[in-house]
Amino acid sequence: MQPQAVAGDERFLLHRGLIAFCAAGAMVEAGILTVIAPAARPLAPQVTALPPFAVFHDLRWLFGYNRSWLEFAGGAVILILARSAVSTTLVRLAWPAYLPAPRLLATFRASLVFTLLAAVIMVPVATLVFGVALLPFSWPFLAAVPVMLAIVLPLSHGGVIPAWWRKVPPARVAWWALLCFLEYSLAGVVIARLPAAAVVPVAGLAGVINARAWYGLAMAVTRPARFRPHPLVAWIPIAPLAAVSVFALAVGTTRLIFDATTTRPRTGFAAISAASASAGLAAAASAAAARPARGLRGPAVLVIAGFGSSCCHKSHSLQQAAPGFNVQQFSYRGLDAAGRPIPHGPSASNLPLPVLGDRIAEQVERLHRQTGKLVDLVAESEGTLGVYAMFARHPDAPVSSVVLLSPIVAPGQVSFPAAGRQGPGMVSGYALRELNRFVGGLSPFGSSGAQQLIDSVSRVGARYAASVTRVRSVRWLGLVPLADALTLPACAMPPNVLFVPAFHGGLLGEPAVLRMVRDFLAGHRVTGPPGLREAAEILSSAAAPWRMPELSAPSPPCPA
Repeated sequence: MQPQAVAGDERFLLHRGLIAFCAAGAMVEAGILTVIAPAARPLAPQVTALPPFAVFHDLRWLFGYNRSWLEFAGGAVILILARSAVSTTLVRLAWPAYLPAPRLLATFRASLVFTLLAAVIMVPVATLVFGVALLPFSWPFLAAVPVMLAIVLPLSHGGVIPAWWRKVPPARVAWWALLCFLEYSLAGVVIARLPAAAVVPVAGLAGVINARAWYGLAMAVTRPARFRPHPLVAWIPIAPLAAVSVFALAVGTTRLIFDATTTRPRTGFAAISAASASAGLAAAASAAAARPARGLRGPAVLVIAGFGSSCCHKSHSLQQAAPGFNVQQFSYRGLDAAGRPIPHGPSASNLPLPVLGDRIAEQVERLHRQTGKLVDLVAESEGTLGVYAMFARHPDAPVSSVVLLSPIVAPGQVSFPAAGRQGPGMVSGYALRELNRFVGGLSPFGSSGAQQLIDSVSRVGARYAASVTRVRSVRWLGLVPLADALTLPACAMPPNVLFVPAFHGGLLGEPAVLRMVRDFLAGHRVTGPPGLREAAEILSSAAAPWRMPELSAPSPPCPA
C-alpha cells in the first residue's frame, strides 16, 4: 500500500489515545481545582493545551505559589520536566499513523529545550499578570494578553519536531492557536455560570478540542515543506527571535507613548520663567482650594485623583458640573502650615497606603471644619485605595458618601514579602520590583515607579479593602469602566456598582460620569447604561483563564 493511500485514511477520531489523554488531563485538573481552588477552575483546560499555552499555564502556578529561591528553582525543574514529558506524550499520540514517529529521546529533548526557552521568554508576561492580581486594573492586563498571544503564535509548534526553532509555524497552526485562545476564554464564561458538577465535563470537552489542535499541529508540521532555507540561514533561530522581538516592540511602543504624553523640559531662561509662572499658578490654586467657597450650600466634596496626577486643578471639572457644590482637591503631599493643600507633580502619588490614608483623613477633617458639613469623597483609581486605607485607620472620619471612579476592586489577591525576606511570592515580588524599575525608567515617574504603593498594597491592601464592609453609615457608589471588567473577580458585583463605557482612569474628565456623580451626591437615584453589567460579567469570566490562579474568589466583593 502506498503512503499516500494510507495518508488519505488518516482521521482525527482514530487517535483515541490522544483524545482520551487530553480530555482526561483537563478533567482531572478541573476536578482537583473544584475541591481545593474553585476560583482557578477556568485554567484547567490549558493543562493539555498546545505547547506555549501549556507553559504559560504552568508558569502562573509557579509564580503564584513560591516561598524561596530554592523552592522556586525546585518547582521550576519539576514543572519543566513534567511539561516536557506531557508534550512528548502528546506529540507521539498526535503523530500521523502513516509516518514513522520520531525517536522518543529526540522528541523529549526538543520539548525540554522548548519548555525552558518559552518559560524564560514568558517570565515578563507572568510577572505582569502577577502584578495585575496584586493591583487589579485593566491597563497592565491589556498589555499582557496581546504580548502573550504575540509570543504564542510564532512558538505554537515548539518542541514538536527537533528543528522547530528554524522556522515559524505553518499558518494553520497559528489559526489553531488563536482558536484555542478563544476556546479557553469561552470556557471561562461557561464555567463561571455552571454548577460545580458540570465543570468537569466542560473541561473534558475543552480537552477534546485540545486534542484536535494537537492533531492539526502534527499534520501541519509533518507536511513536506515547499521551500527549503538556504544552508547559511538554516541555523538562525527564527521562531525564538520572532517571539523575543515582541518585547522590543512593546518597549519601543511604551517609550513612544510616554514621550507623546509628556512635555520635554525647557532649558535656560524659558524654563525658569515657565517654572516661576507654574509655581505662582499652583500657589494661587492651593490658596483658593484652602478657602471654603462662599454662598455654596451644596455638599462639601473632596476630589482624590489617581496615580500620576497633579494638584490642584483636578476638581475644576466637577465644580463646573455641580456649580452649587464646594469642591476641593486632595493633595498627595498634604497640607502646609497654614492648612493649604501643597501643590505637587505626578511623582508625589507614589505613597504607602497608610500614609495616603492618613493624609486623606487629615484633609477630610480640614474641609469638615471649614464647612461644618460631613464630607463627600470622589476618588479615582489610586485614590480609591486611599479611601480604603482612610476608613481602615480612621473609621470615624466625618464622611457622608463616597464615589469610587475606576476603583481598584479586590486589591492584594497575591502578595510578596519585603525585600530580602522569605515568604509566599518571594520570587514573584522580586520580578515585579525589577519590572516596575524597568518600566519606571521609561516613564516620567523615574526608576522608583509605583514601588512604595505596590509594596504597601502587598502588605495591607486586601485587609484595608475588606475593612470597608464594616462602614455602615456611608453611602457608596462605584463607577467601573467596562475595560476594568477584565480584572474583576468572576462573580456578580453589588447593585451599587455601575459600569460605564470607558477605559481605566480619566473618568473625572467625562461629562456623563460627572453628571452621575453630581446626581448621586445630591441624593438622586443613579442608573448606569443598560446592558453593561451583563457585558462586564462576560468580560470578567472570559478573562479569568488568563489571570493568576486563585484559591477562592476575593470577598469582598464576591459573596463569602
